[in-house]
Amino acid sequence: MIEWFMWVQFAIACVIGVVAVVLGLVGRKPNDYTVGGLALVELLLLVQLVVALVAPAVGNPPQGNVLEFWVYAVSVVLVPPATIVWALVDRTRWSTVVLGAGAFTAAVMVYRMWQIWFALN
Repeated sequence: MIEWFMWVQFAIACVIGVVAVVLGLVGRKPNDYTVGGLALVELLLLVQLVVALVAPAVGNPPQGNVLEFWVYAVSVVLVPPATIVWALVDRTRWSTVVLGAGAFTAAVMVYRMWQIWFALN
């Protein structure tokens, strides 16, 4: 993992999470911005996945438990698509809140992946 990229990813996911939860709580249904925000989170997660695959080959191996890291990495990549599908199937304001929860989940899991990678447990 690259530390600065993790912090950028964490911040973006948190901002998208706050915006989506607030919009959902004020009654807004999922729209292009909220769904697009989760698509951006997914894109960043996929980039992080590629970085995690390449990093050991260029001298940045994980310091912590590799299996635990990859379980988090694979699991978190599934969260945004699942919330997007939920938002497309159930077009209510609560789906927007679920999108926010998905963004927060991604932020927490990326932070945990960073802790595992650098053995900061």
